[in-house]
Formats: sequence, structure tokens, C-alpha cells
Amino acid sequence: MKHNFRTYFITDFSVVKQQMLSWCNNRFNICSFLDNHHYRLPGNSYECLVGCGEVSLLQLNAGTALEQLQQWLQQHAEEWRFGHLGYDLKAEIDDLPSSHQNKTGFADLCFFVPQYVLQLSETELKIGSVNYDHDLVWQQIKTEVLQAAQTKQPLQVSERISKAQYIDAIETIRKHILRGDCYELNYCMEFFAENVQLDPLYCYQSLTTISPNPFSAFYKVNNSYLLCASPERFLRKEENKLISQPIKGTIKRNTTDAADDELLKQQLHKSEKDRSENVMVVDLVRNDLSRVCKEGSVQVDELFGIYSFPQLYQMISTISGEVNDALTFTDVLRATFPMGSMTGAPKRKVMQLIEQYEQSRRGLFSGAVGYIAPNGDFDFNVVIRSIFYNAASNYLSYMVGSGITYYSNAEQEYEECLLKADAIRKVLG
Repeated sequence: MKHNFRTYFITDFSVVKQQMLSWCNNRFNICSFLDNHHYRLPGNSYECLVGCGEVSLLQLNAGTALEQLQQWLQQHAEEWRFGHLGYDLKAEIDDLPSSHQNKTGFADLCFFVPQYVLQLSETELKIGSVNYDHDLVWQQIKTEVLQAAQTKQPLQVSERISKAQYIDAIETIRKHILRGDCYELNYCMEFFAENVQLDPLYCYQSLTTISPNPFSAFYKVNNSYLLCASPERFLRKEENKLISQPIKGTIKRNTTDAADDELLKQQLHKSEKDRSENVMVVDLVRNDLSRVCKEGSVQVDELFGIYSFPQLYQMISTISGEVNDALTFTDVLRATFPMGSMTGAPKRKVMQLIEQYEQSRRGLFSGAVGYIAPNGDFDFNVVIRSIFYNAASNYLSYMVGSGITYYSNAEQEYEECLLKADAIRKVLG
């Protein structure tokens, strides 16, 4: 069932975008609202791409999920497909299950063929519909009444582990590195709140106002919400080219002093610690891509690129390769997921250690949200800088982490985690 598109010209981009988001949230149990926020990173294609409603839905936990996904994708090969990949697919890909409880409610894998596909640019909105009711949809969107700003009540957010426990865990991980068990490990911790009454739409808009990022997403599956302000791409396929852009390297900006801000940017670019972490994950991604790309085609297009975000500078590298023609989407996933920037090296060993020392199930955190186009091209983010909310259990959660090497300072790593969560903490009060 293909989506037939019709174009409507617009005059107020920001208002239409808000109306689209409100319309999706109010009318559908499932929607994926992917927002680029006007960034022009390599590989950018859509300013705002939305799938909402369900013509067909697949939700599975690890076991035979990827095999069933590939069959489902083939059944809907000429359609738009949106969805997510949870970190705990590692139980299927690498035989590494998690013993921690799933409190956010997201399945390990979920994909859907949407009833509607919306493509928004500065000057036009393209509405794709399987029902040919474009004019009705456009009328509903442009007459959507936007809610007024709310007076929020600060949430009492708790930490799953204390700072002292965090520091102990980092020191233990450093001992593993010294013994040669691994080279780098991405260690994360959870902050949570219970009995929360949250307006997810307002929360997402607040988060992306403070921290607009190129791989943001408002993602809803029934009672489970992801409010995502991610700056990182996991993997994009464009024709026969795969592109991955891992982030390793973070420094806080000084937005009130341009000269000092530039010094901070140069400090990050020259940082041996951050370069070391970045090149480790680049090597890991190169290795992953070499398993699914044509021999000799994998290359580093940019190493140690410094990119500006509202609160931070980030060190981003770009790796690409030419994918082997015979491989499927799930073949590529088995070689590359979970992403190296959120695991470490060697990947399987560090995922064992992550399960041992982290105190929470990652679930959709450090997974990926994105889309697959009718021509087989796809684009998926890395789910970080995100709030998770389960409206059925009223459980709220966010996780933050950093890459740990032998030279890591536990106190500084803890402060880096708080820095990454700064926008979320402001939103939650």
C-alpha cells in the first residue's frame, strides 16, 4: 500500500511544525516525529520527517526479532517504514541478555508502516497518505489549536547509583582496562522519577527549545514516549553508501564570551584524551563496516571534526563504505549494532562488563530511531540526551554516560555526564 503525496505551500514554518506535532500526538497511538532543527551535517536530507498511524505494526523482543523483521520488511518493501532498535537486541545479536527490568515499556524492536508520512521544509509540506485524504489532513493540521505554555512543577529525580558508587565502578573498569580485558567502555547511569504526571508534548518542546539537535525525535508507541534531543547519527544508507558518524569528545561552550568559546573549541580539538577515545571508536566502526562493505571501500571521510551545539562542542568523525549488494537491512544490523560509540572496544567484552556494572536496563537508550524509505535508503540516530516516560506506570527516566579509558578521571567523567544531562535537568526543573 503506497503513500500518494500531495504538496501544500506554507508561510510559517515554525507554527506548522508545532501544529503537525500536536496533531500527531493527539490523534495517533504511534508516531515518529524526526526533526533536524536546521542543521546541515553531512548526509542531511529531510528537515522534518514524520510517520504516524499504523497500516502494519511489528513489535518484538529479542529472540528471533531480526529474522521476523526482515520478513516483514520484505512484505512492505515499497512502503515507508519507521521504528526503533533497542540496545537489548544484543541478546539476539551477541547472545548477551540483560537481567535488569524494562521500566520504560518499549519493545526491543518496533517498526510500522504509517498511515501518513509528512515531509516538512521551510516552504512546503508534503503529505503522503494511503487513504488519499490529503486535503482533510491538511485542514486538520492547520486548524490544530496549540496548547498554552504550562506552569511546571519541578520533579524529584533520584539517581540509580550514588556518585561514590559511580566512582567505584569507574575505578573497577579502569582495572579491567589495565588487565587488557578492554580498551574503552561506555559506562552509563540512570536518573529516574516515579508517580510522574507529565505532558510529553510540552516536555519535548521544552527540551528541544533549550537543546535543538539534528537527530531529535518525538517518538510514541502507545503509552511509551521517547523525547529525544540527540546530536548523533548511528547509520545512514544512501543508494549503496553507508555512513556512520560517532561522537566521542565533549566540552562545554561559553556562549557569553566568543573568544573564550573559540579557545574551548580548540582545546577539544587538541585534547589527546578525546582524540584517543575518538580514534578507538573510529577503528571499531571501520571494523564493523568492513564486515558488510565491499573490500577496500571503507574510509574515514573526516577525523576529529568539531561541531557546534547549543551547550556543547562535540568531536565527530565520519566513516563510510560501499555496502555489499546482496546484504539485507538486518545483515547490516547484525554487523554494526549496538553502535560502537555507546559500547566500546572490543564490543562483545565491553557489553558483558556493561551488564555487570550498570544498574539499569538500557532498553531504547543507546538504541536507534529512524526510518527506511521505499527505495531502501535509511537513516537512524543514536538515542542519547533523551527522556523516557511510561504514561501507564508514570515512570520517568533518563540515562547519561561517557567513554572510559585507563586515563579517565572518575570525578571528571561524572561531571561530563551531568553536563550532557544539563538540558534535561533544566526541563525537569
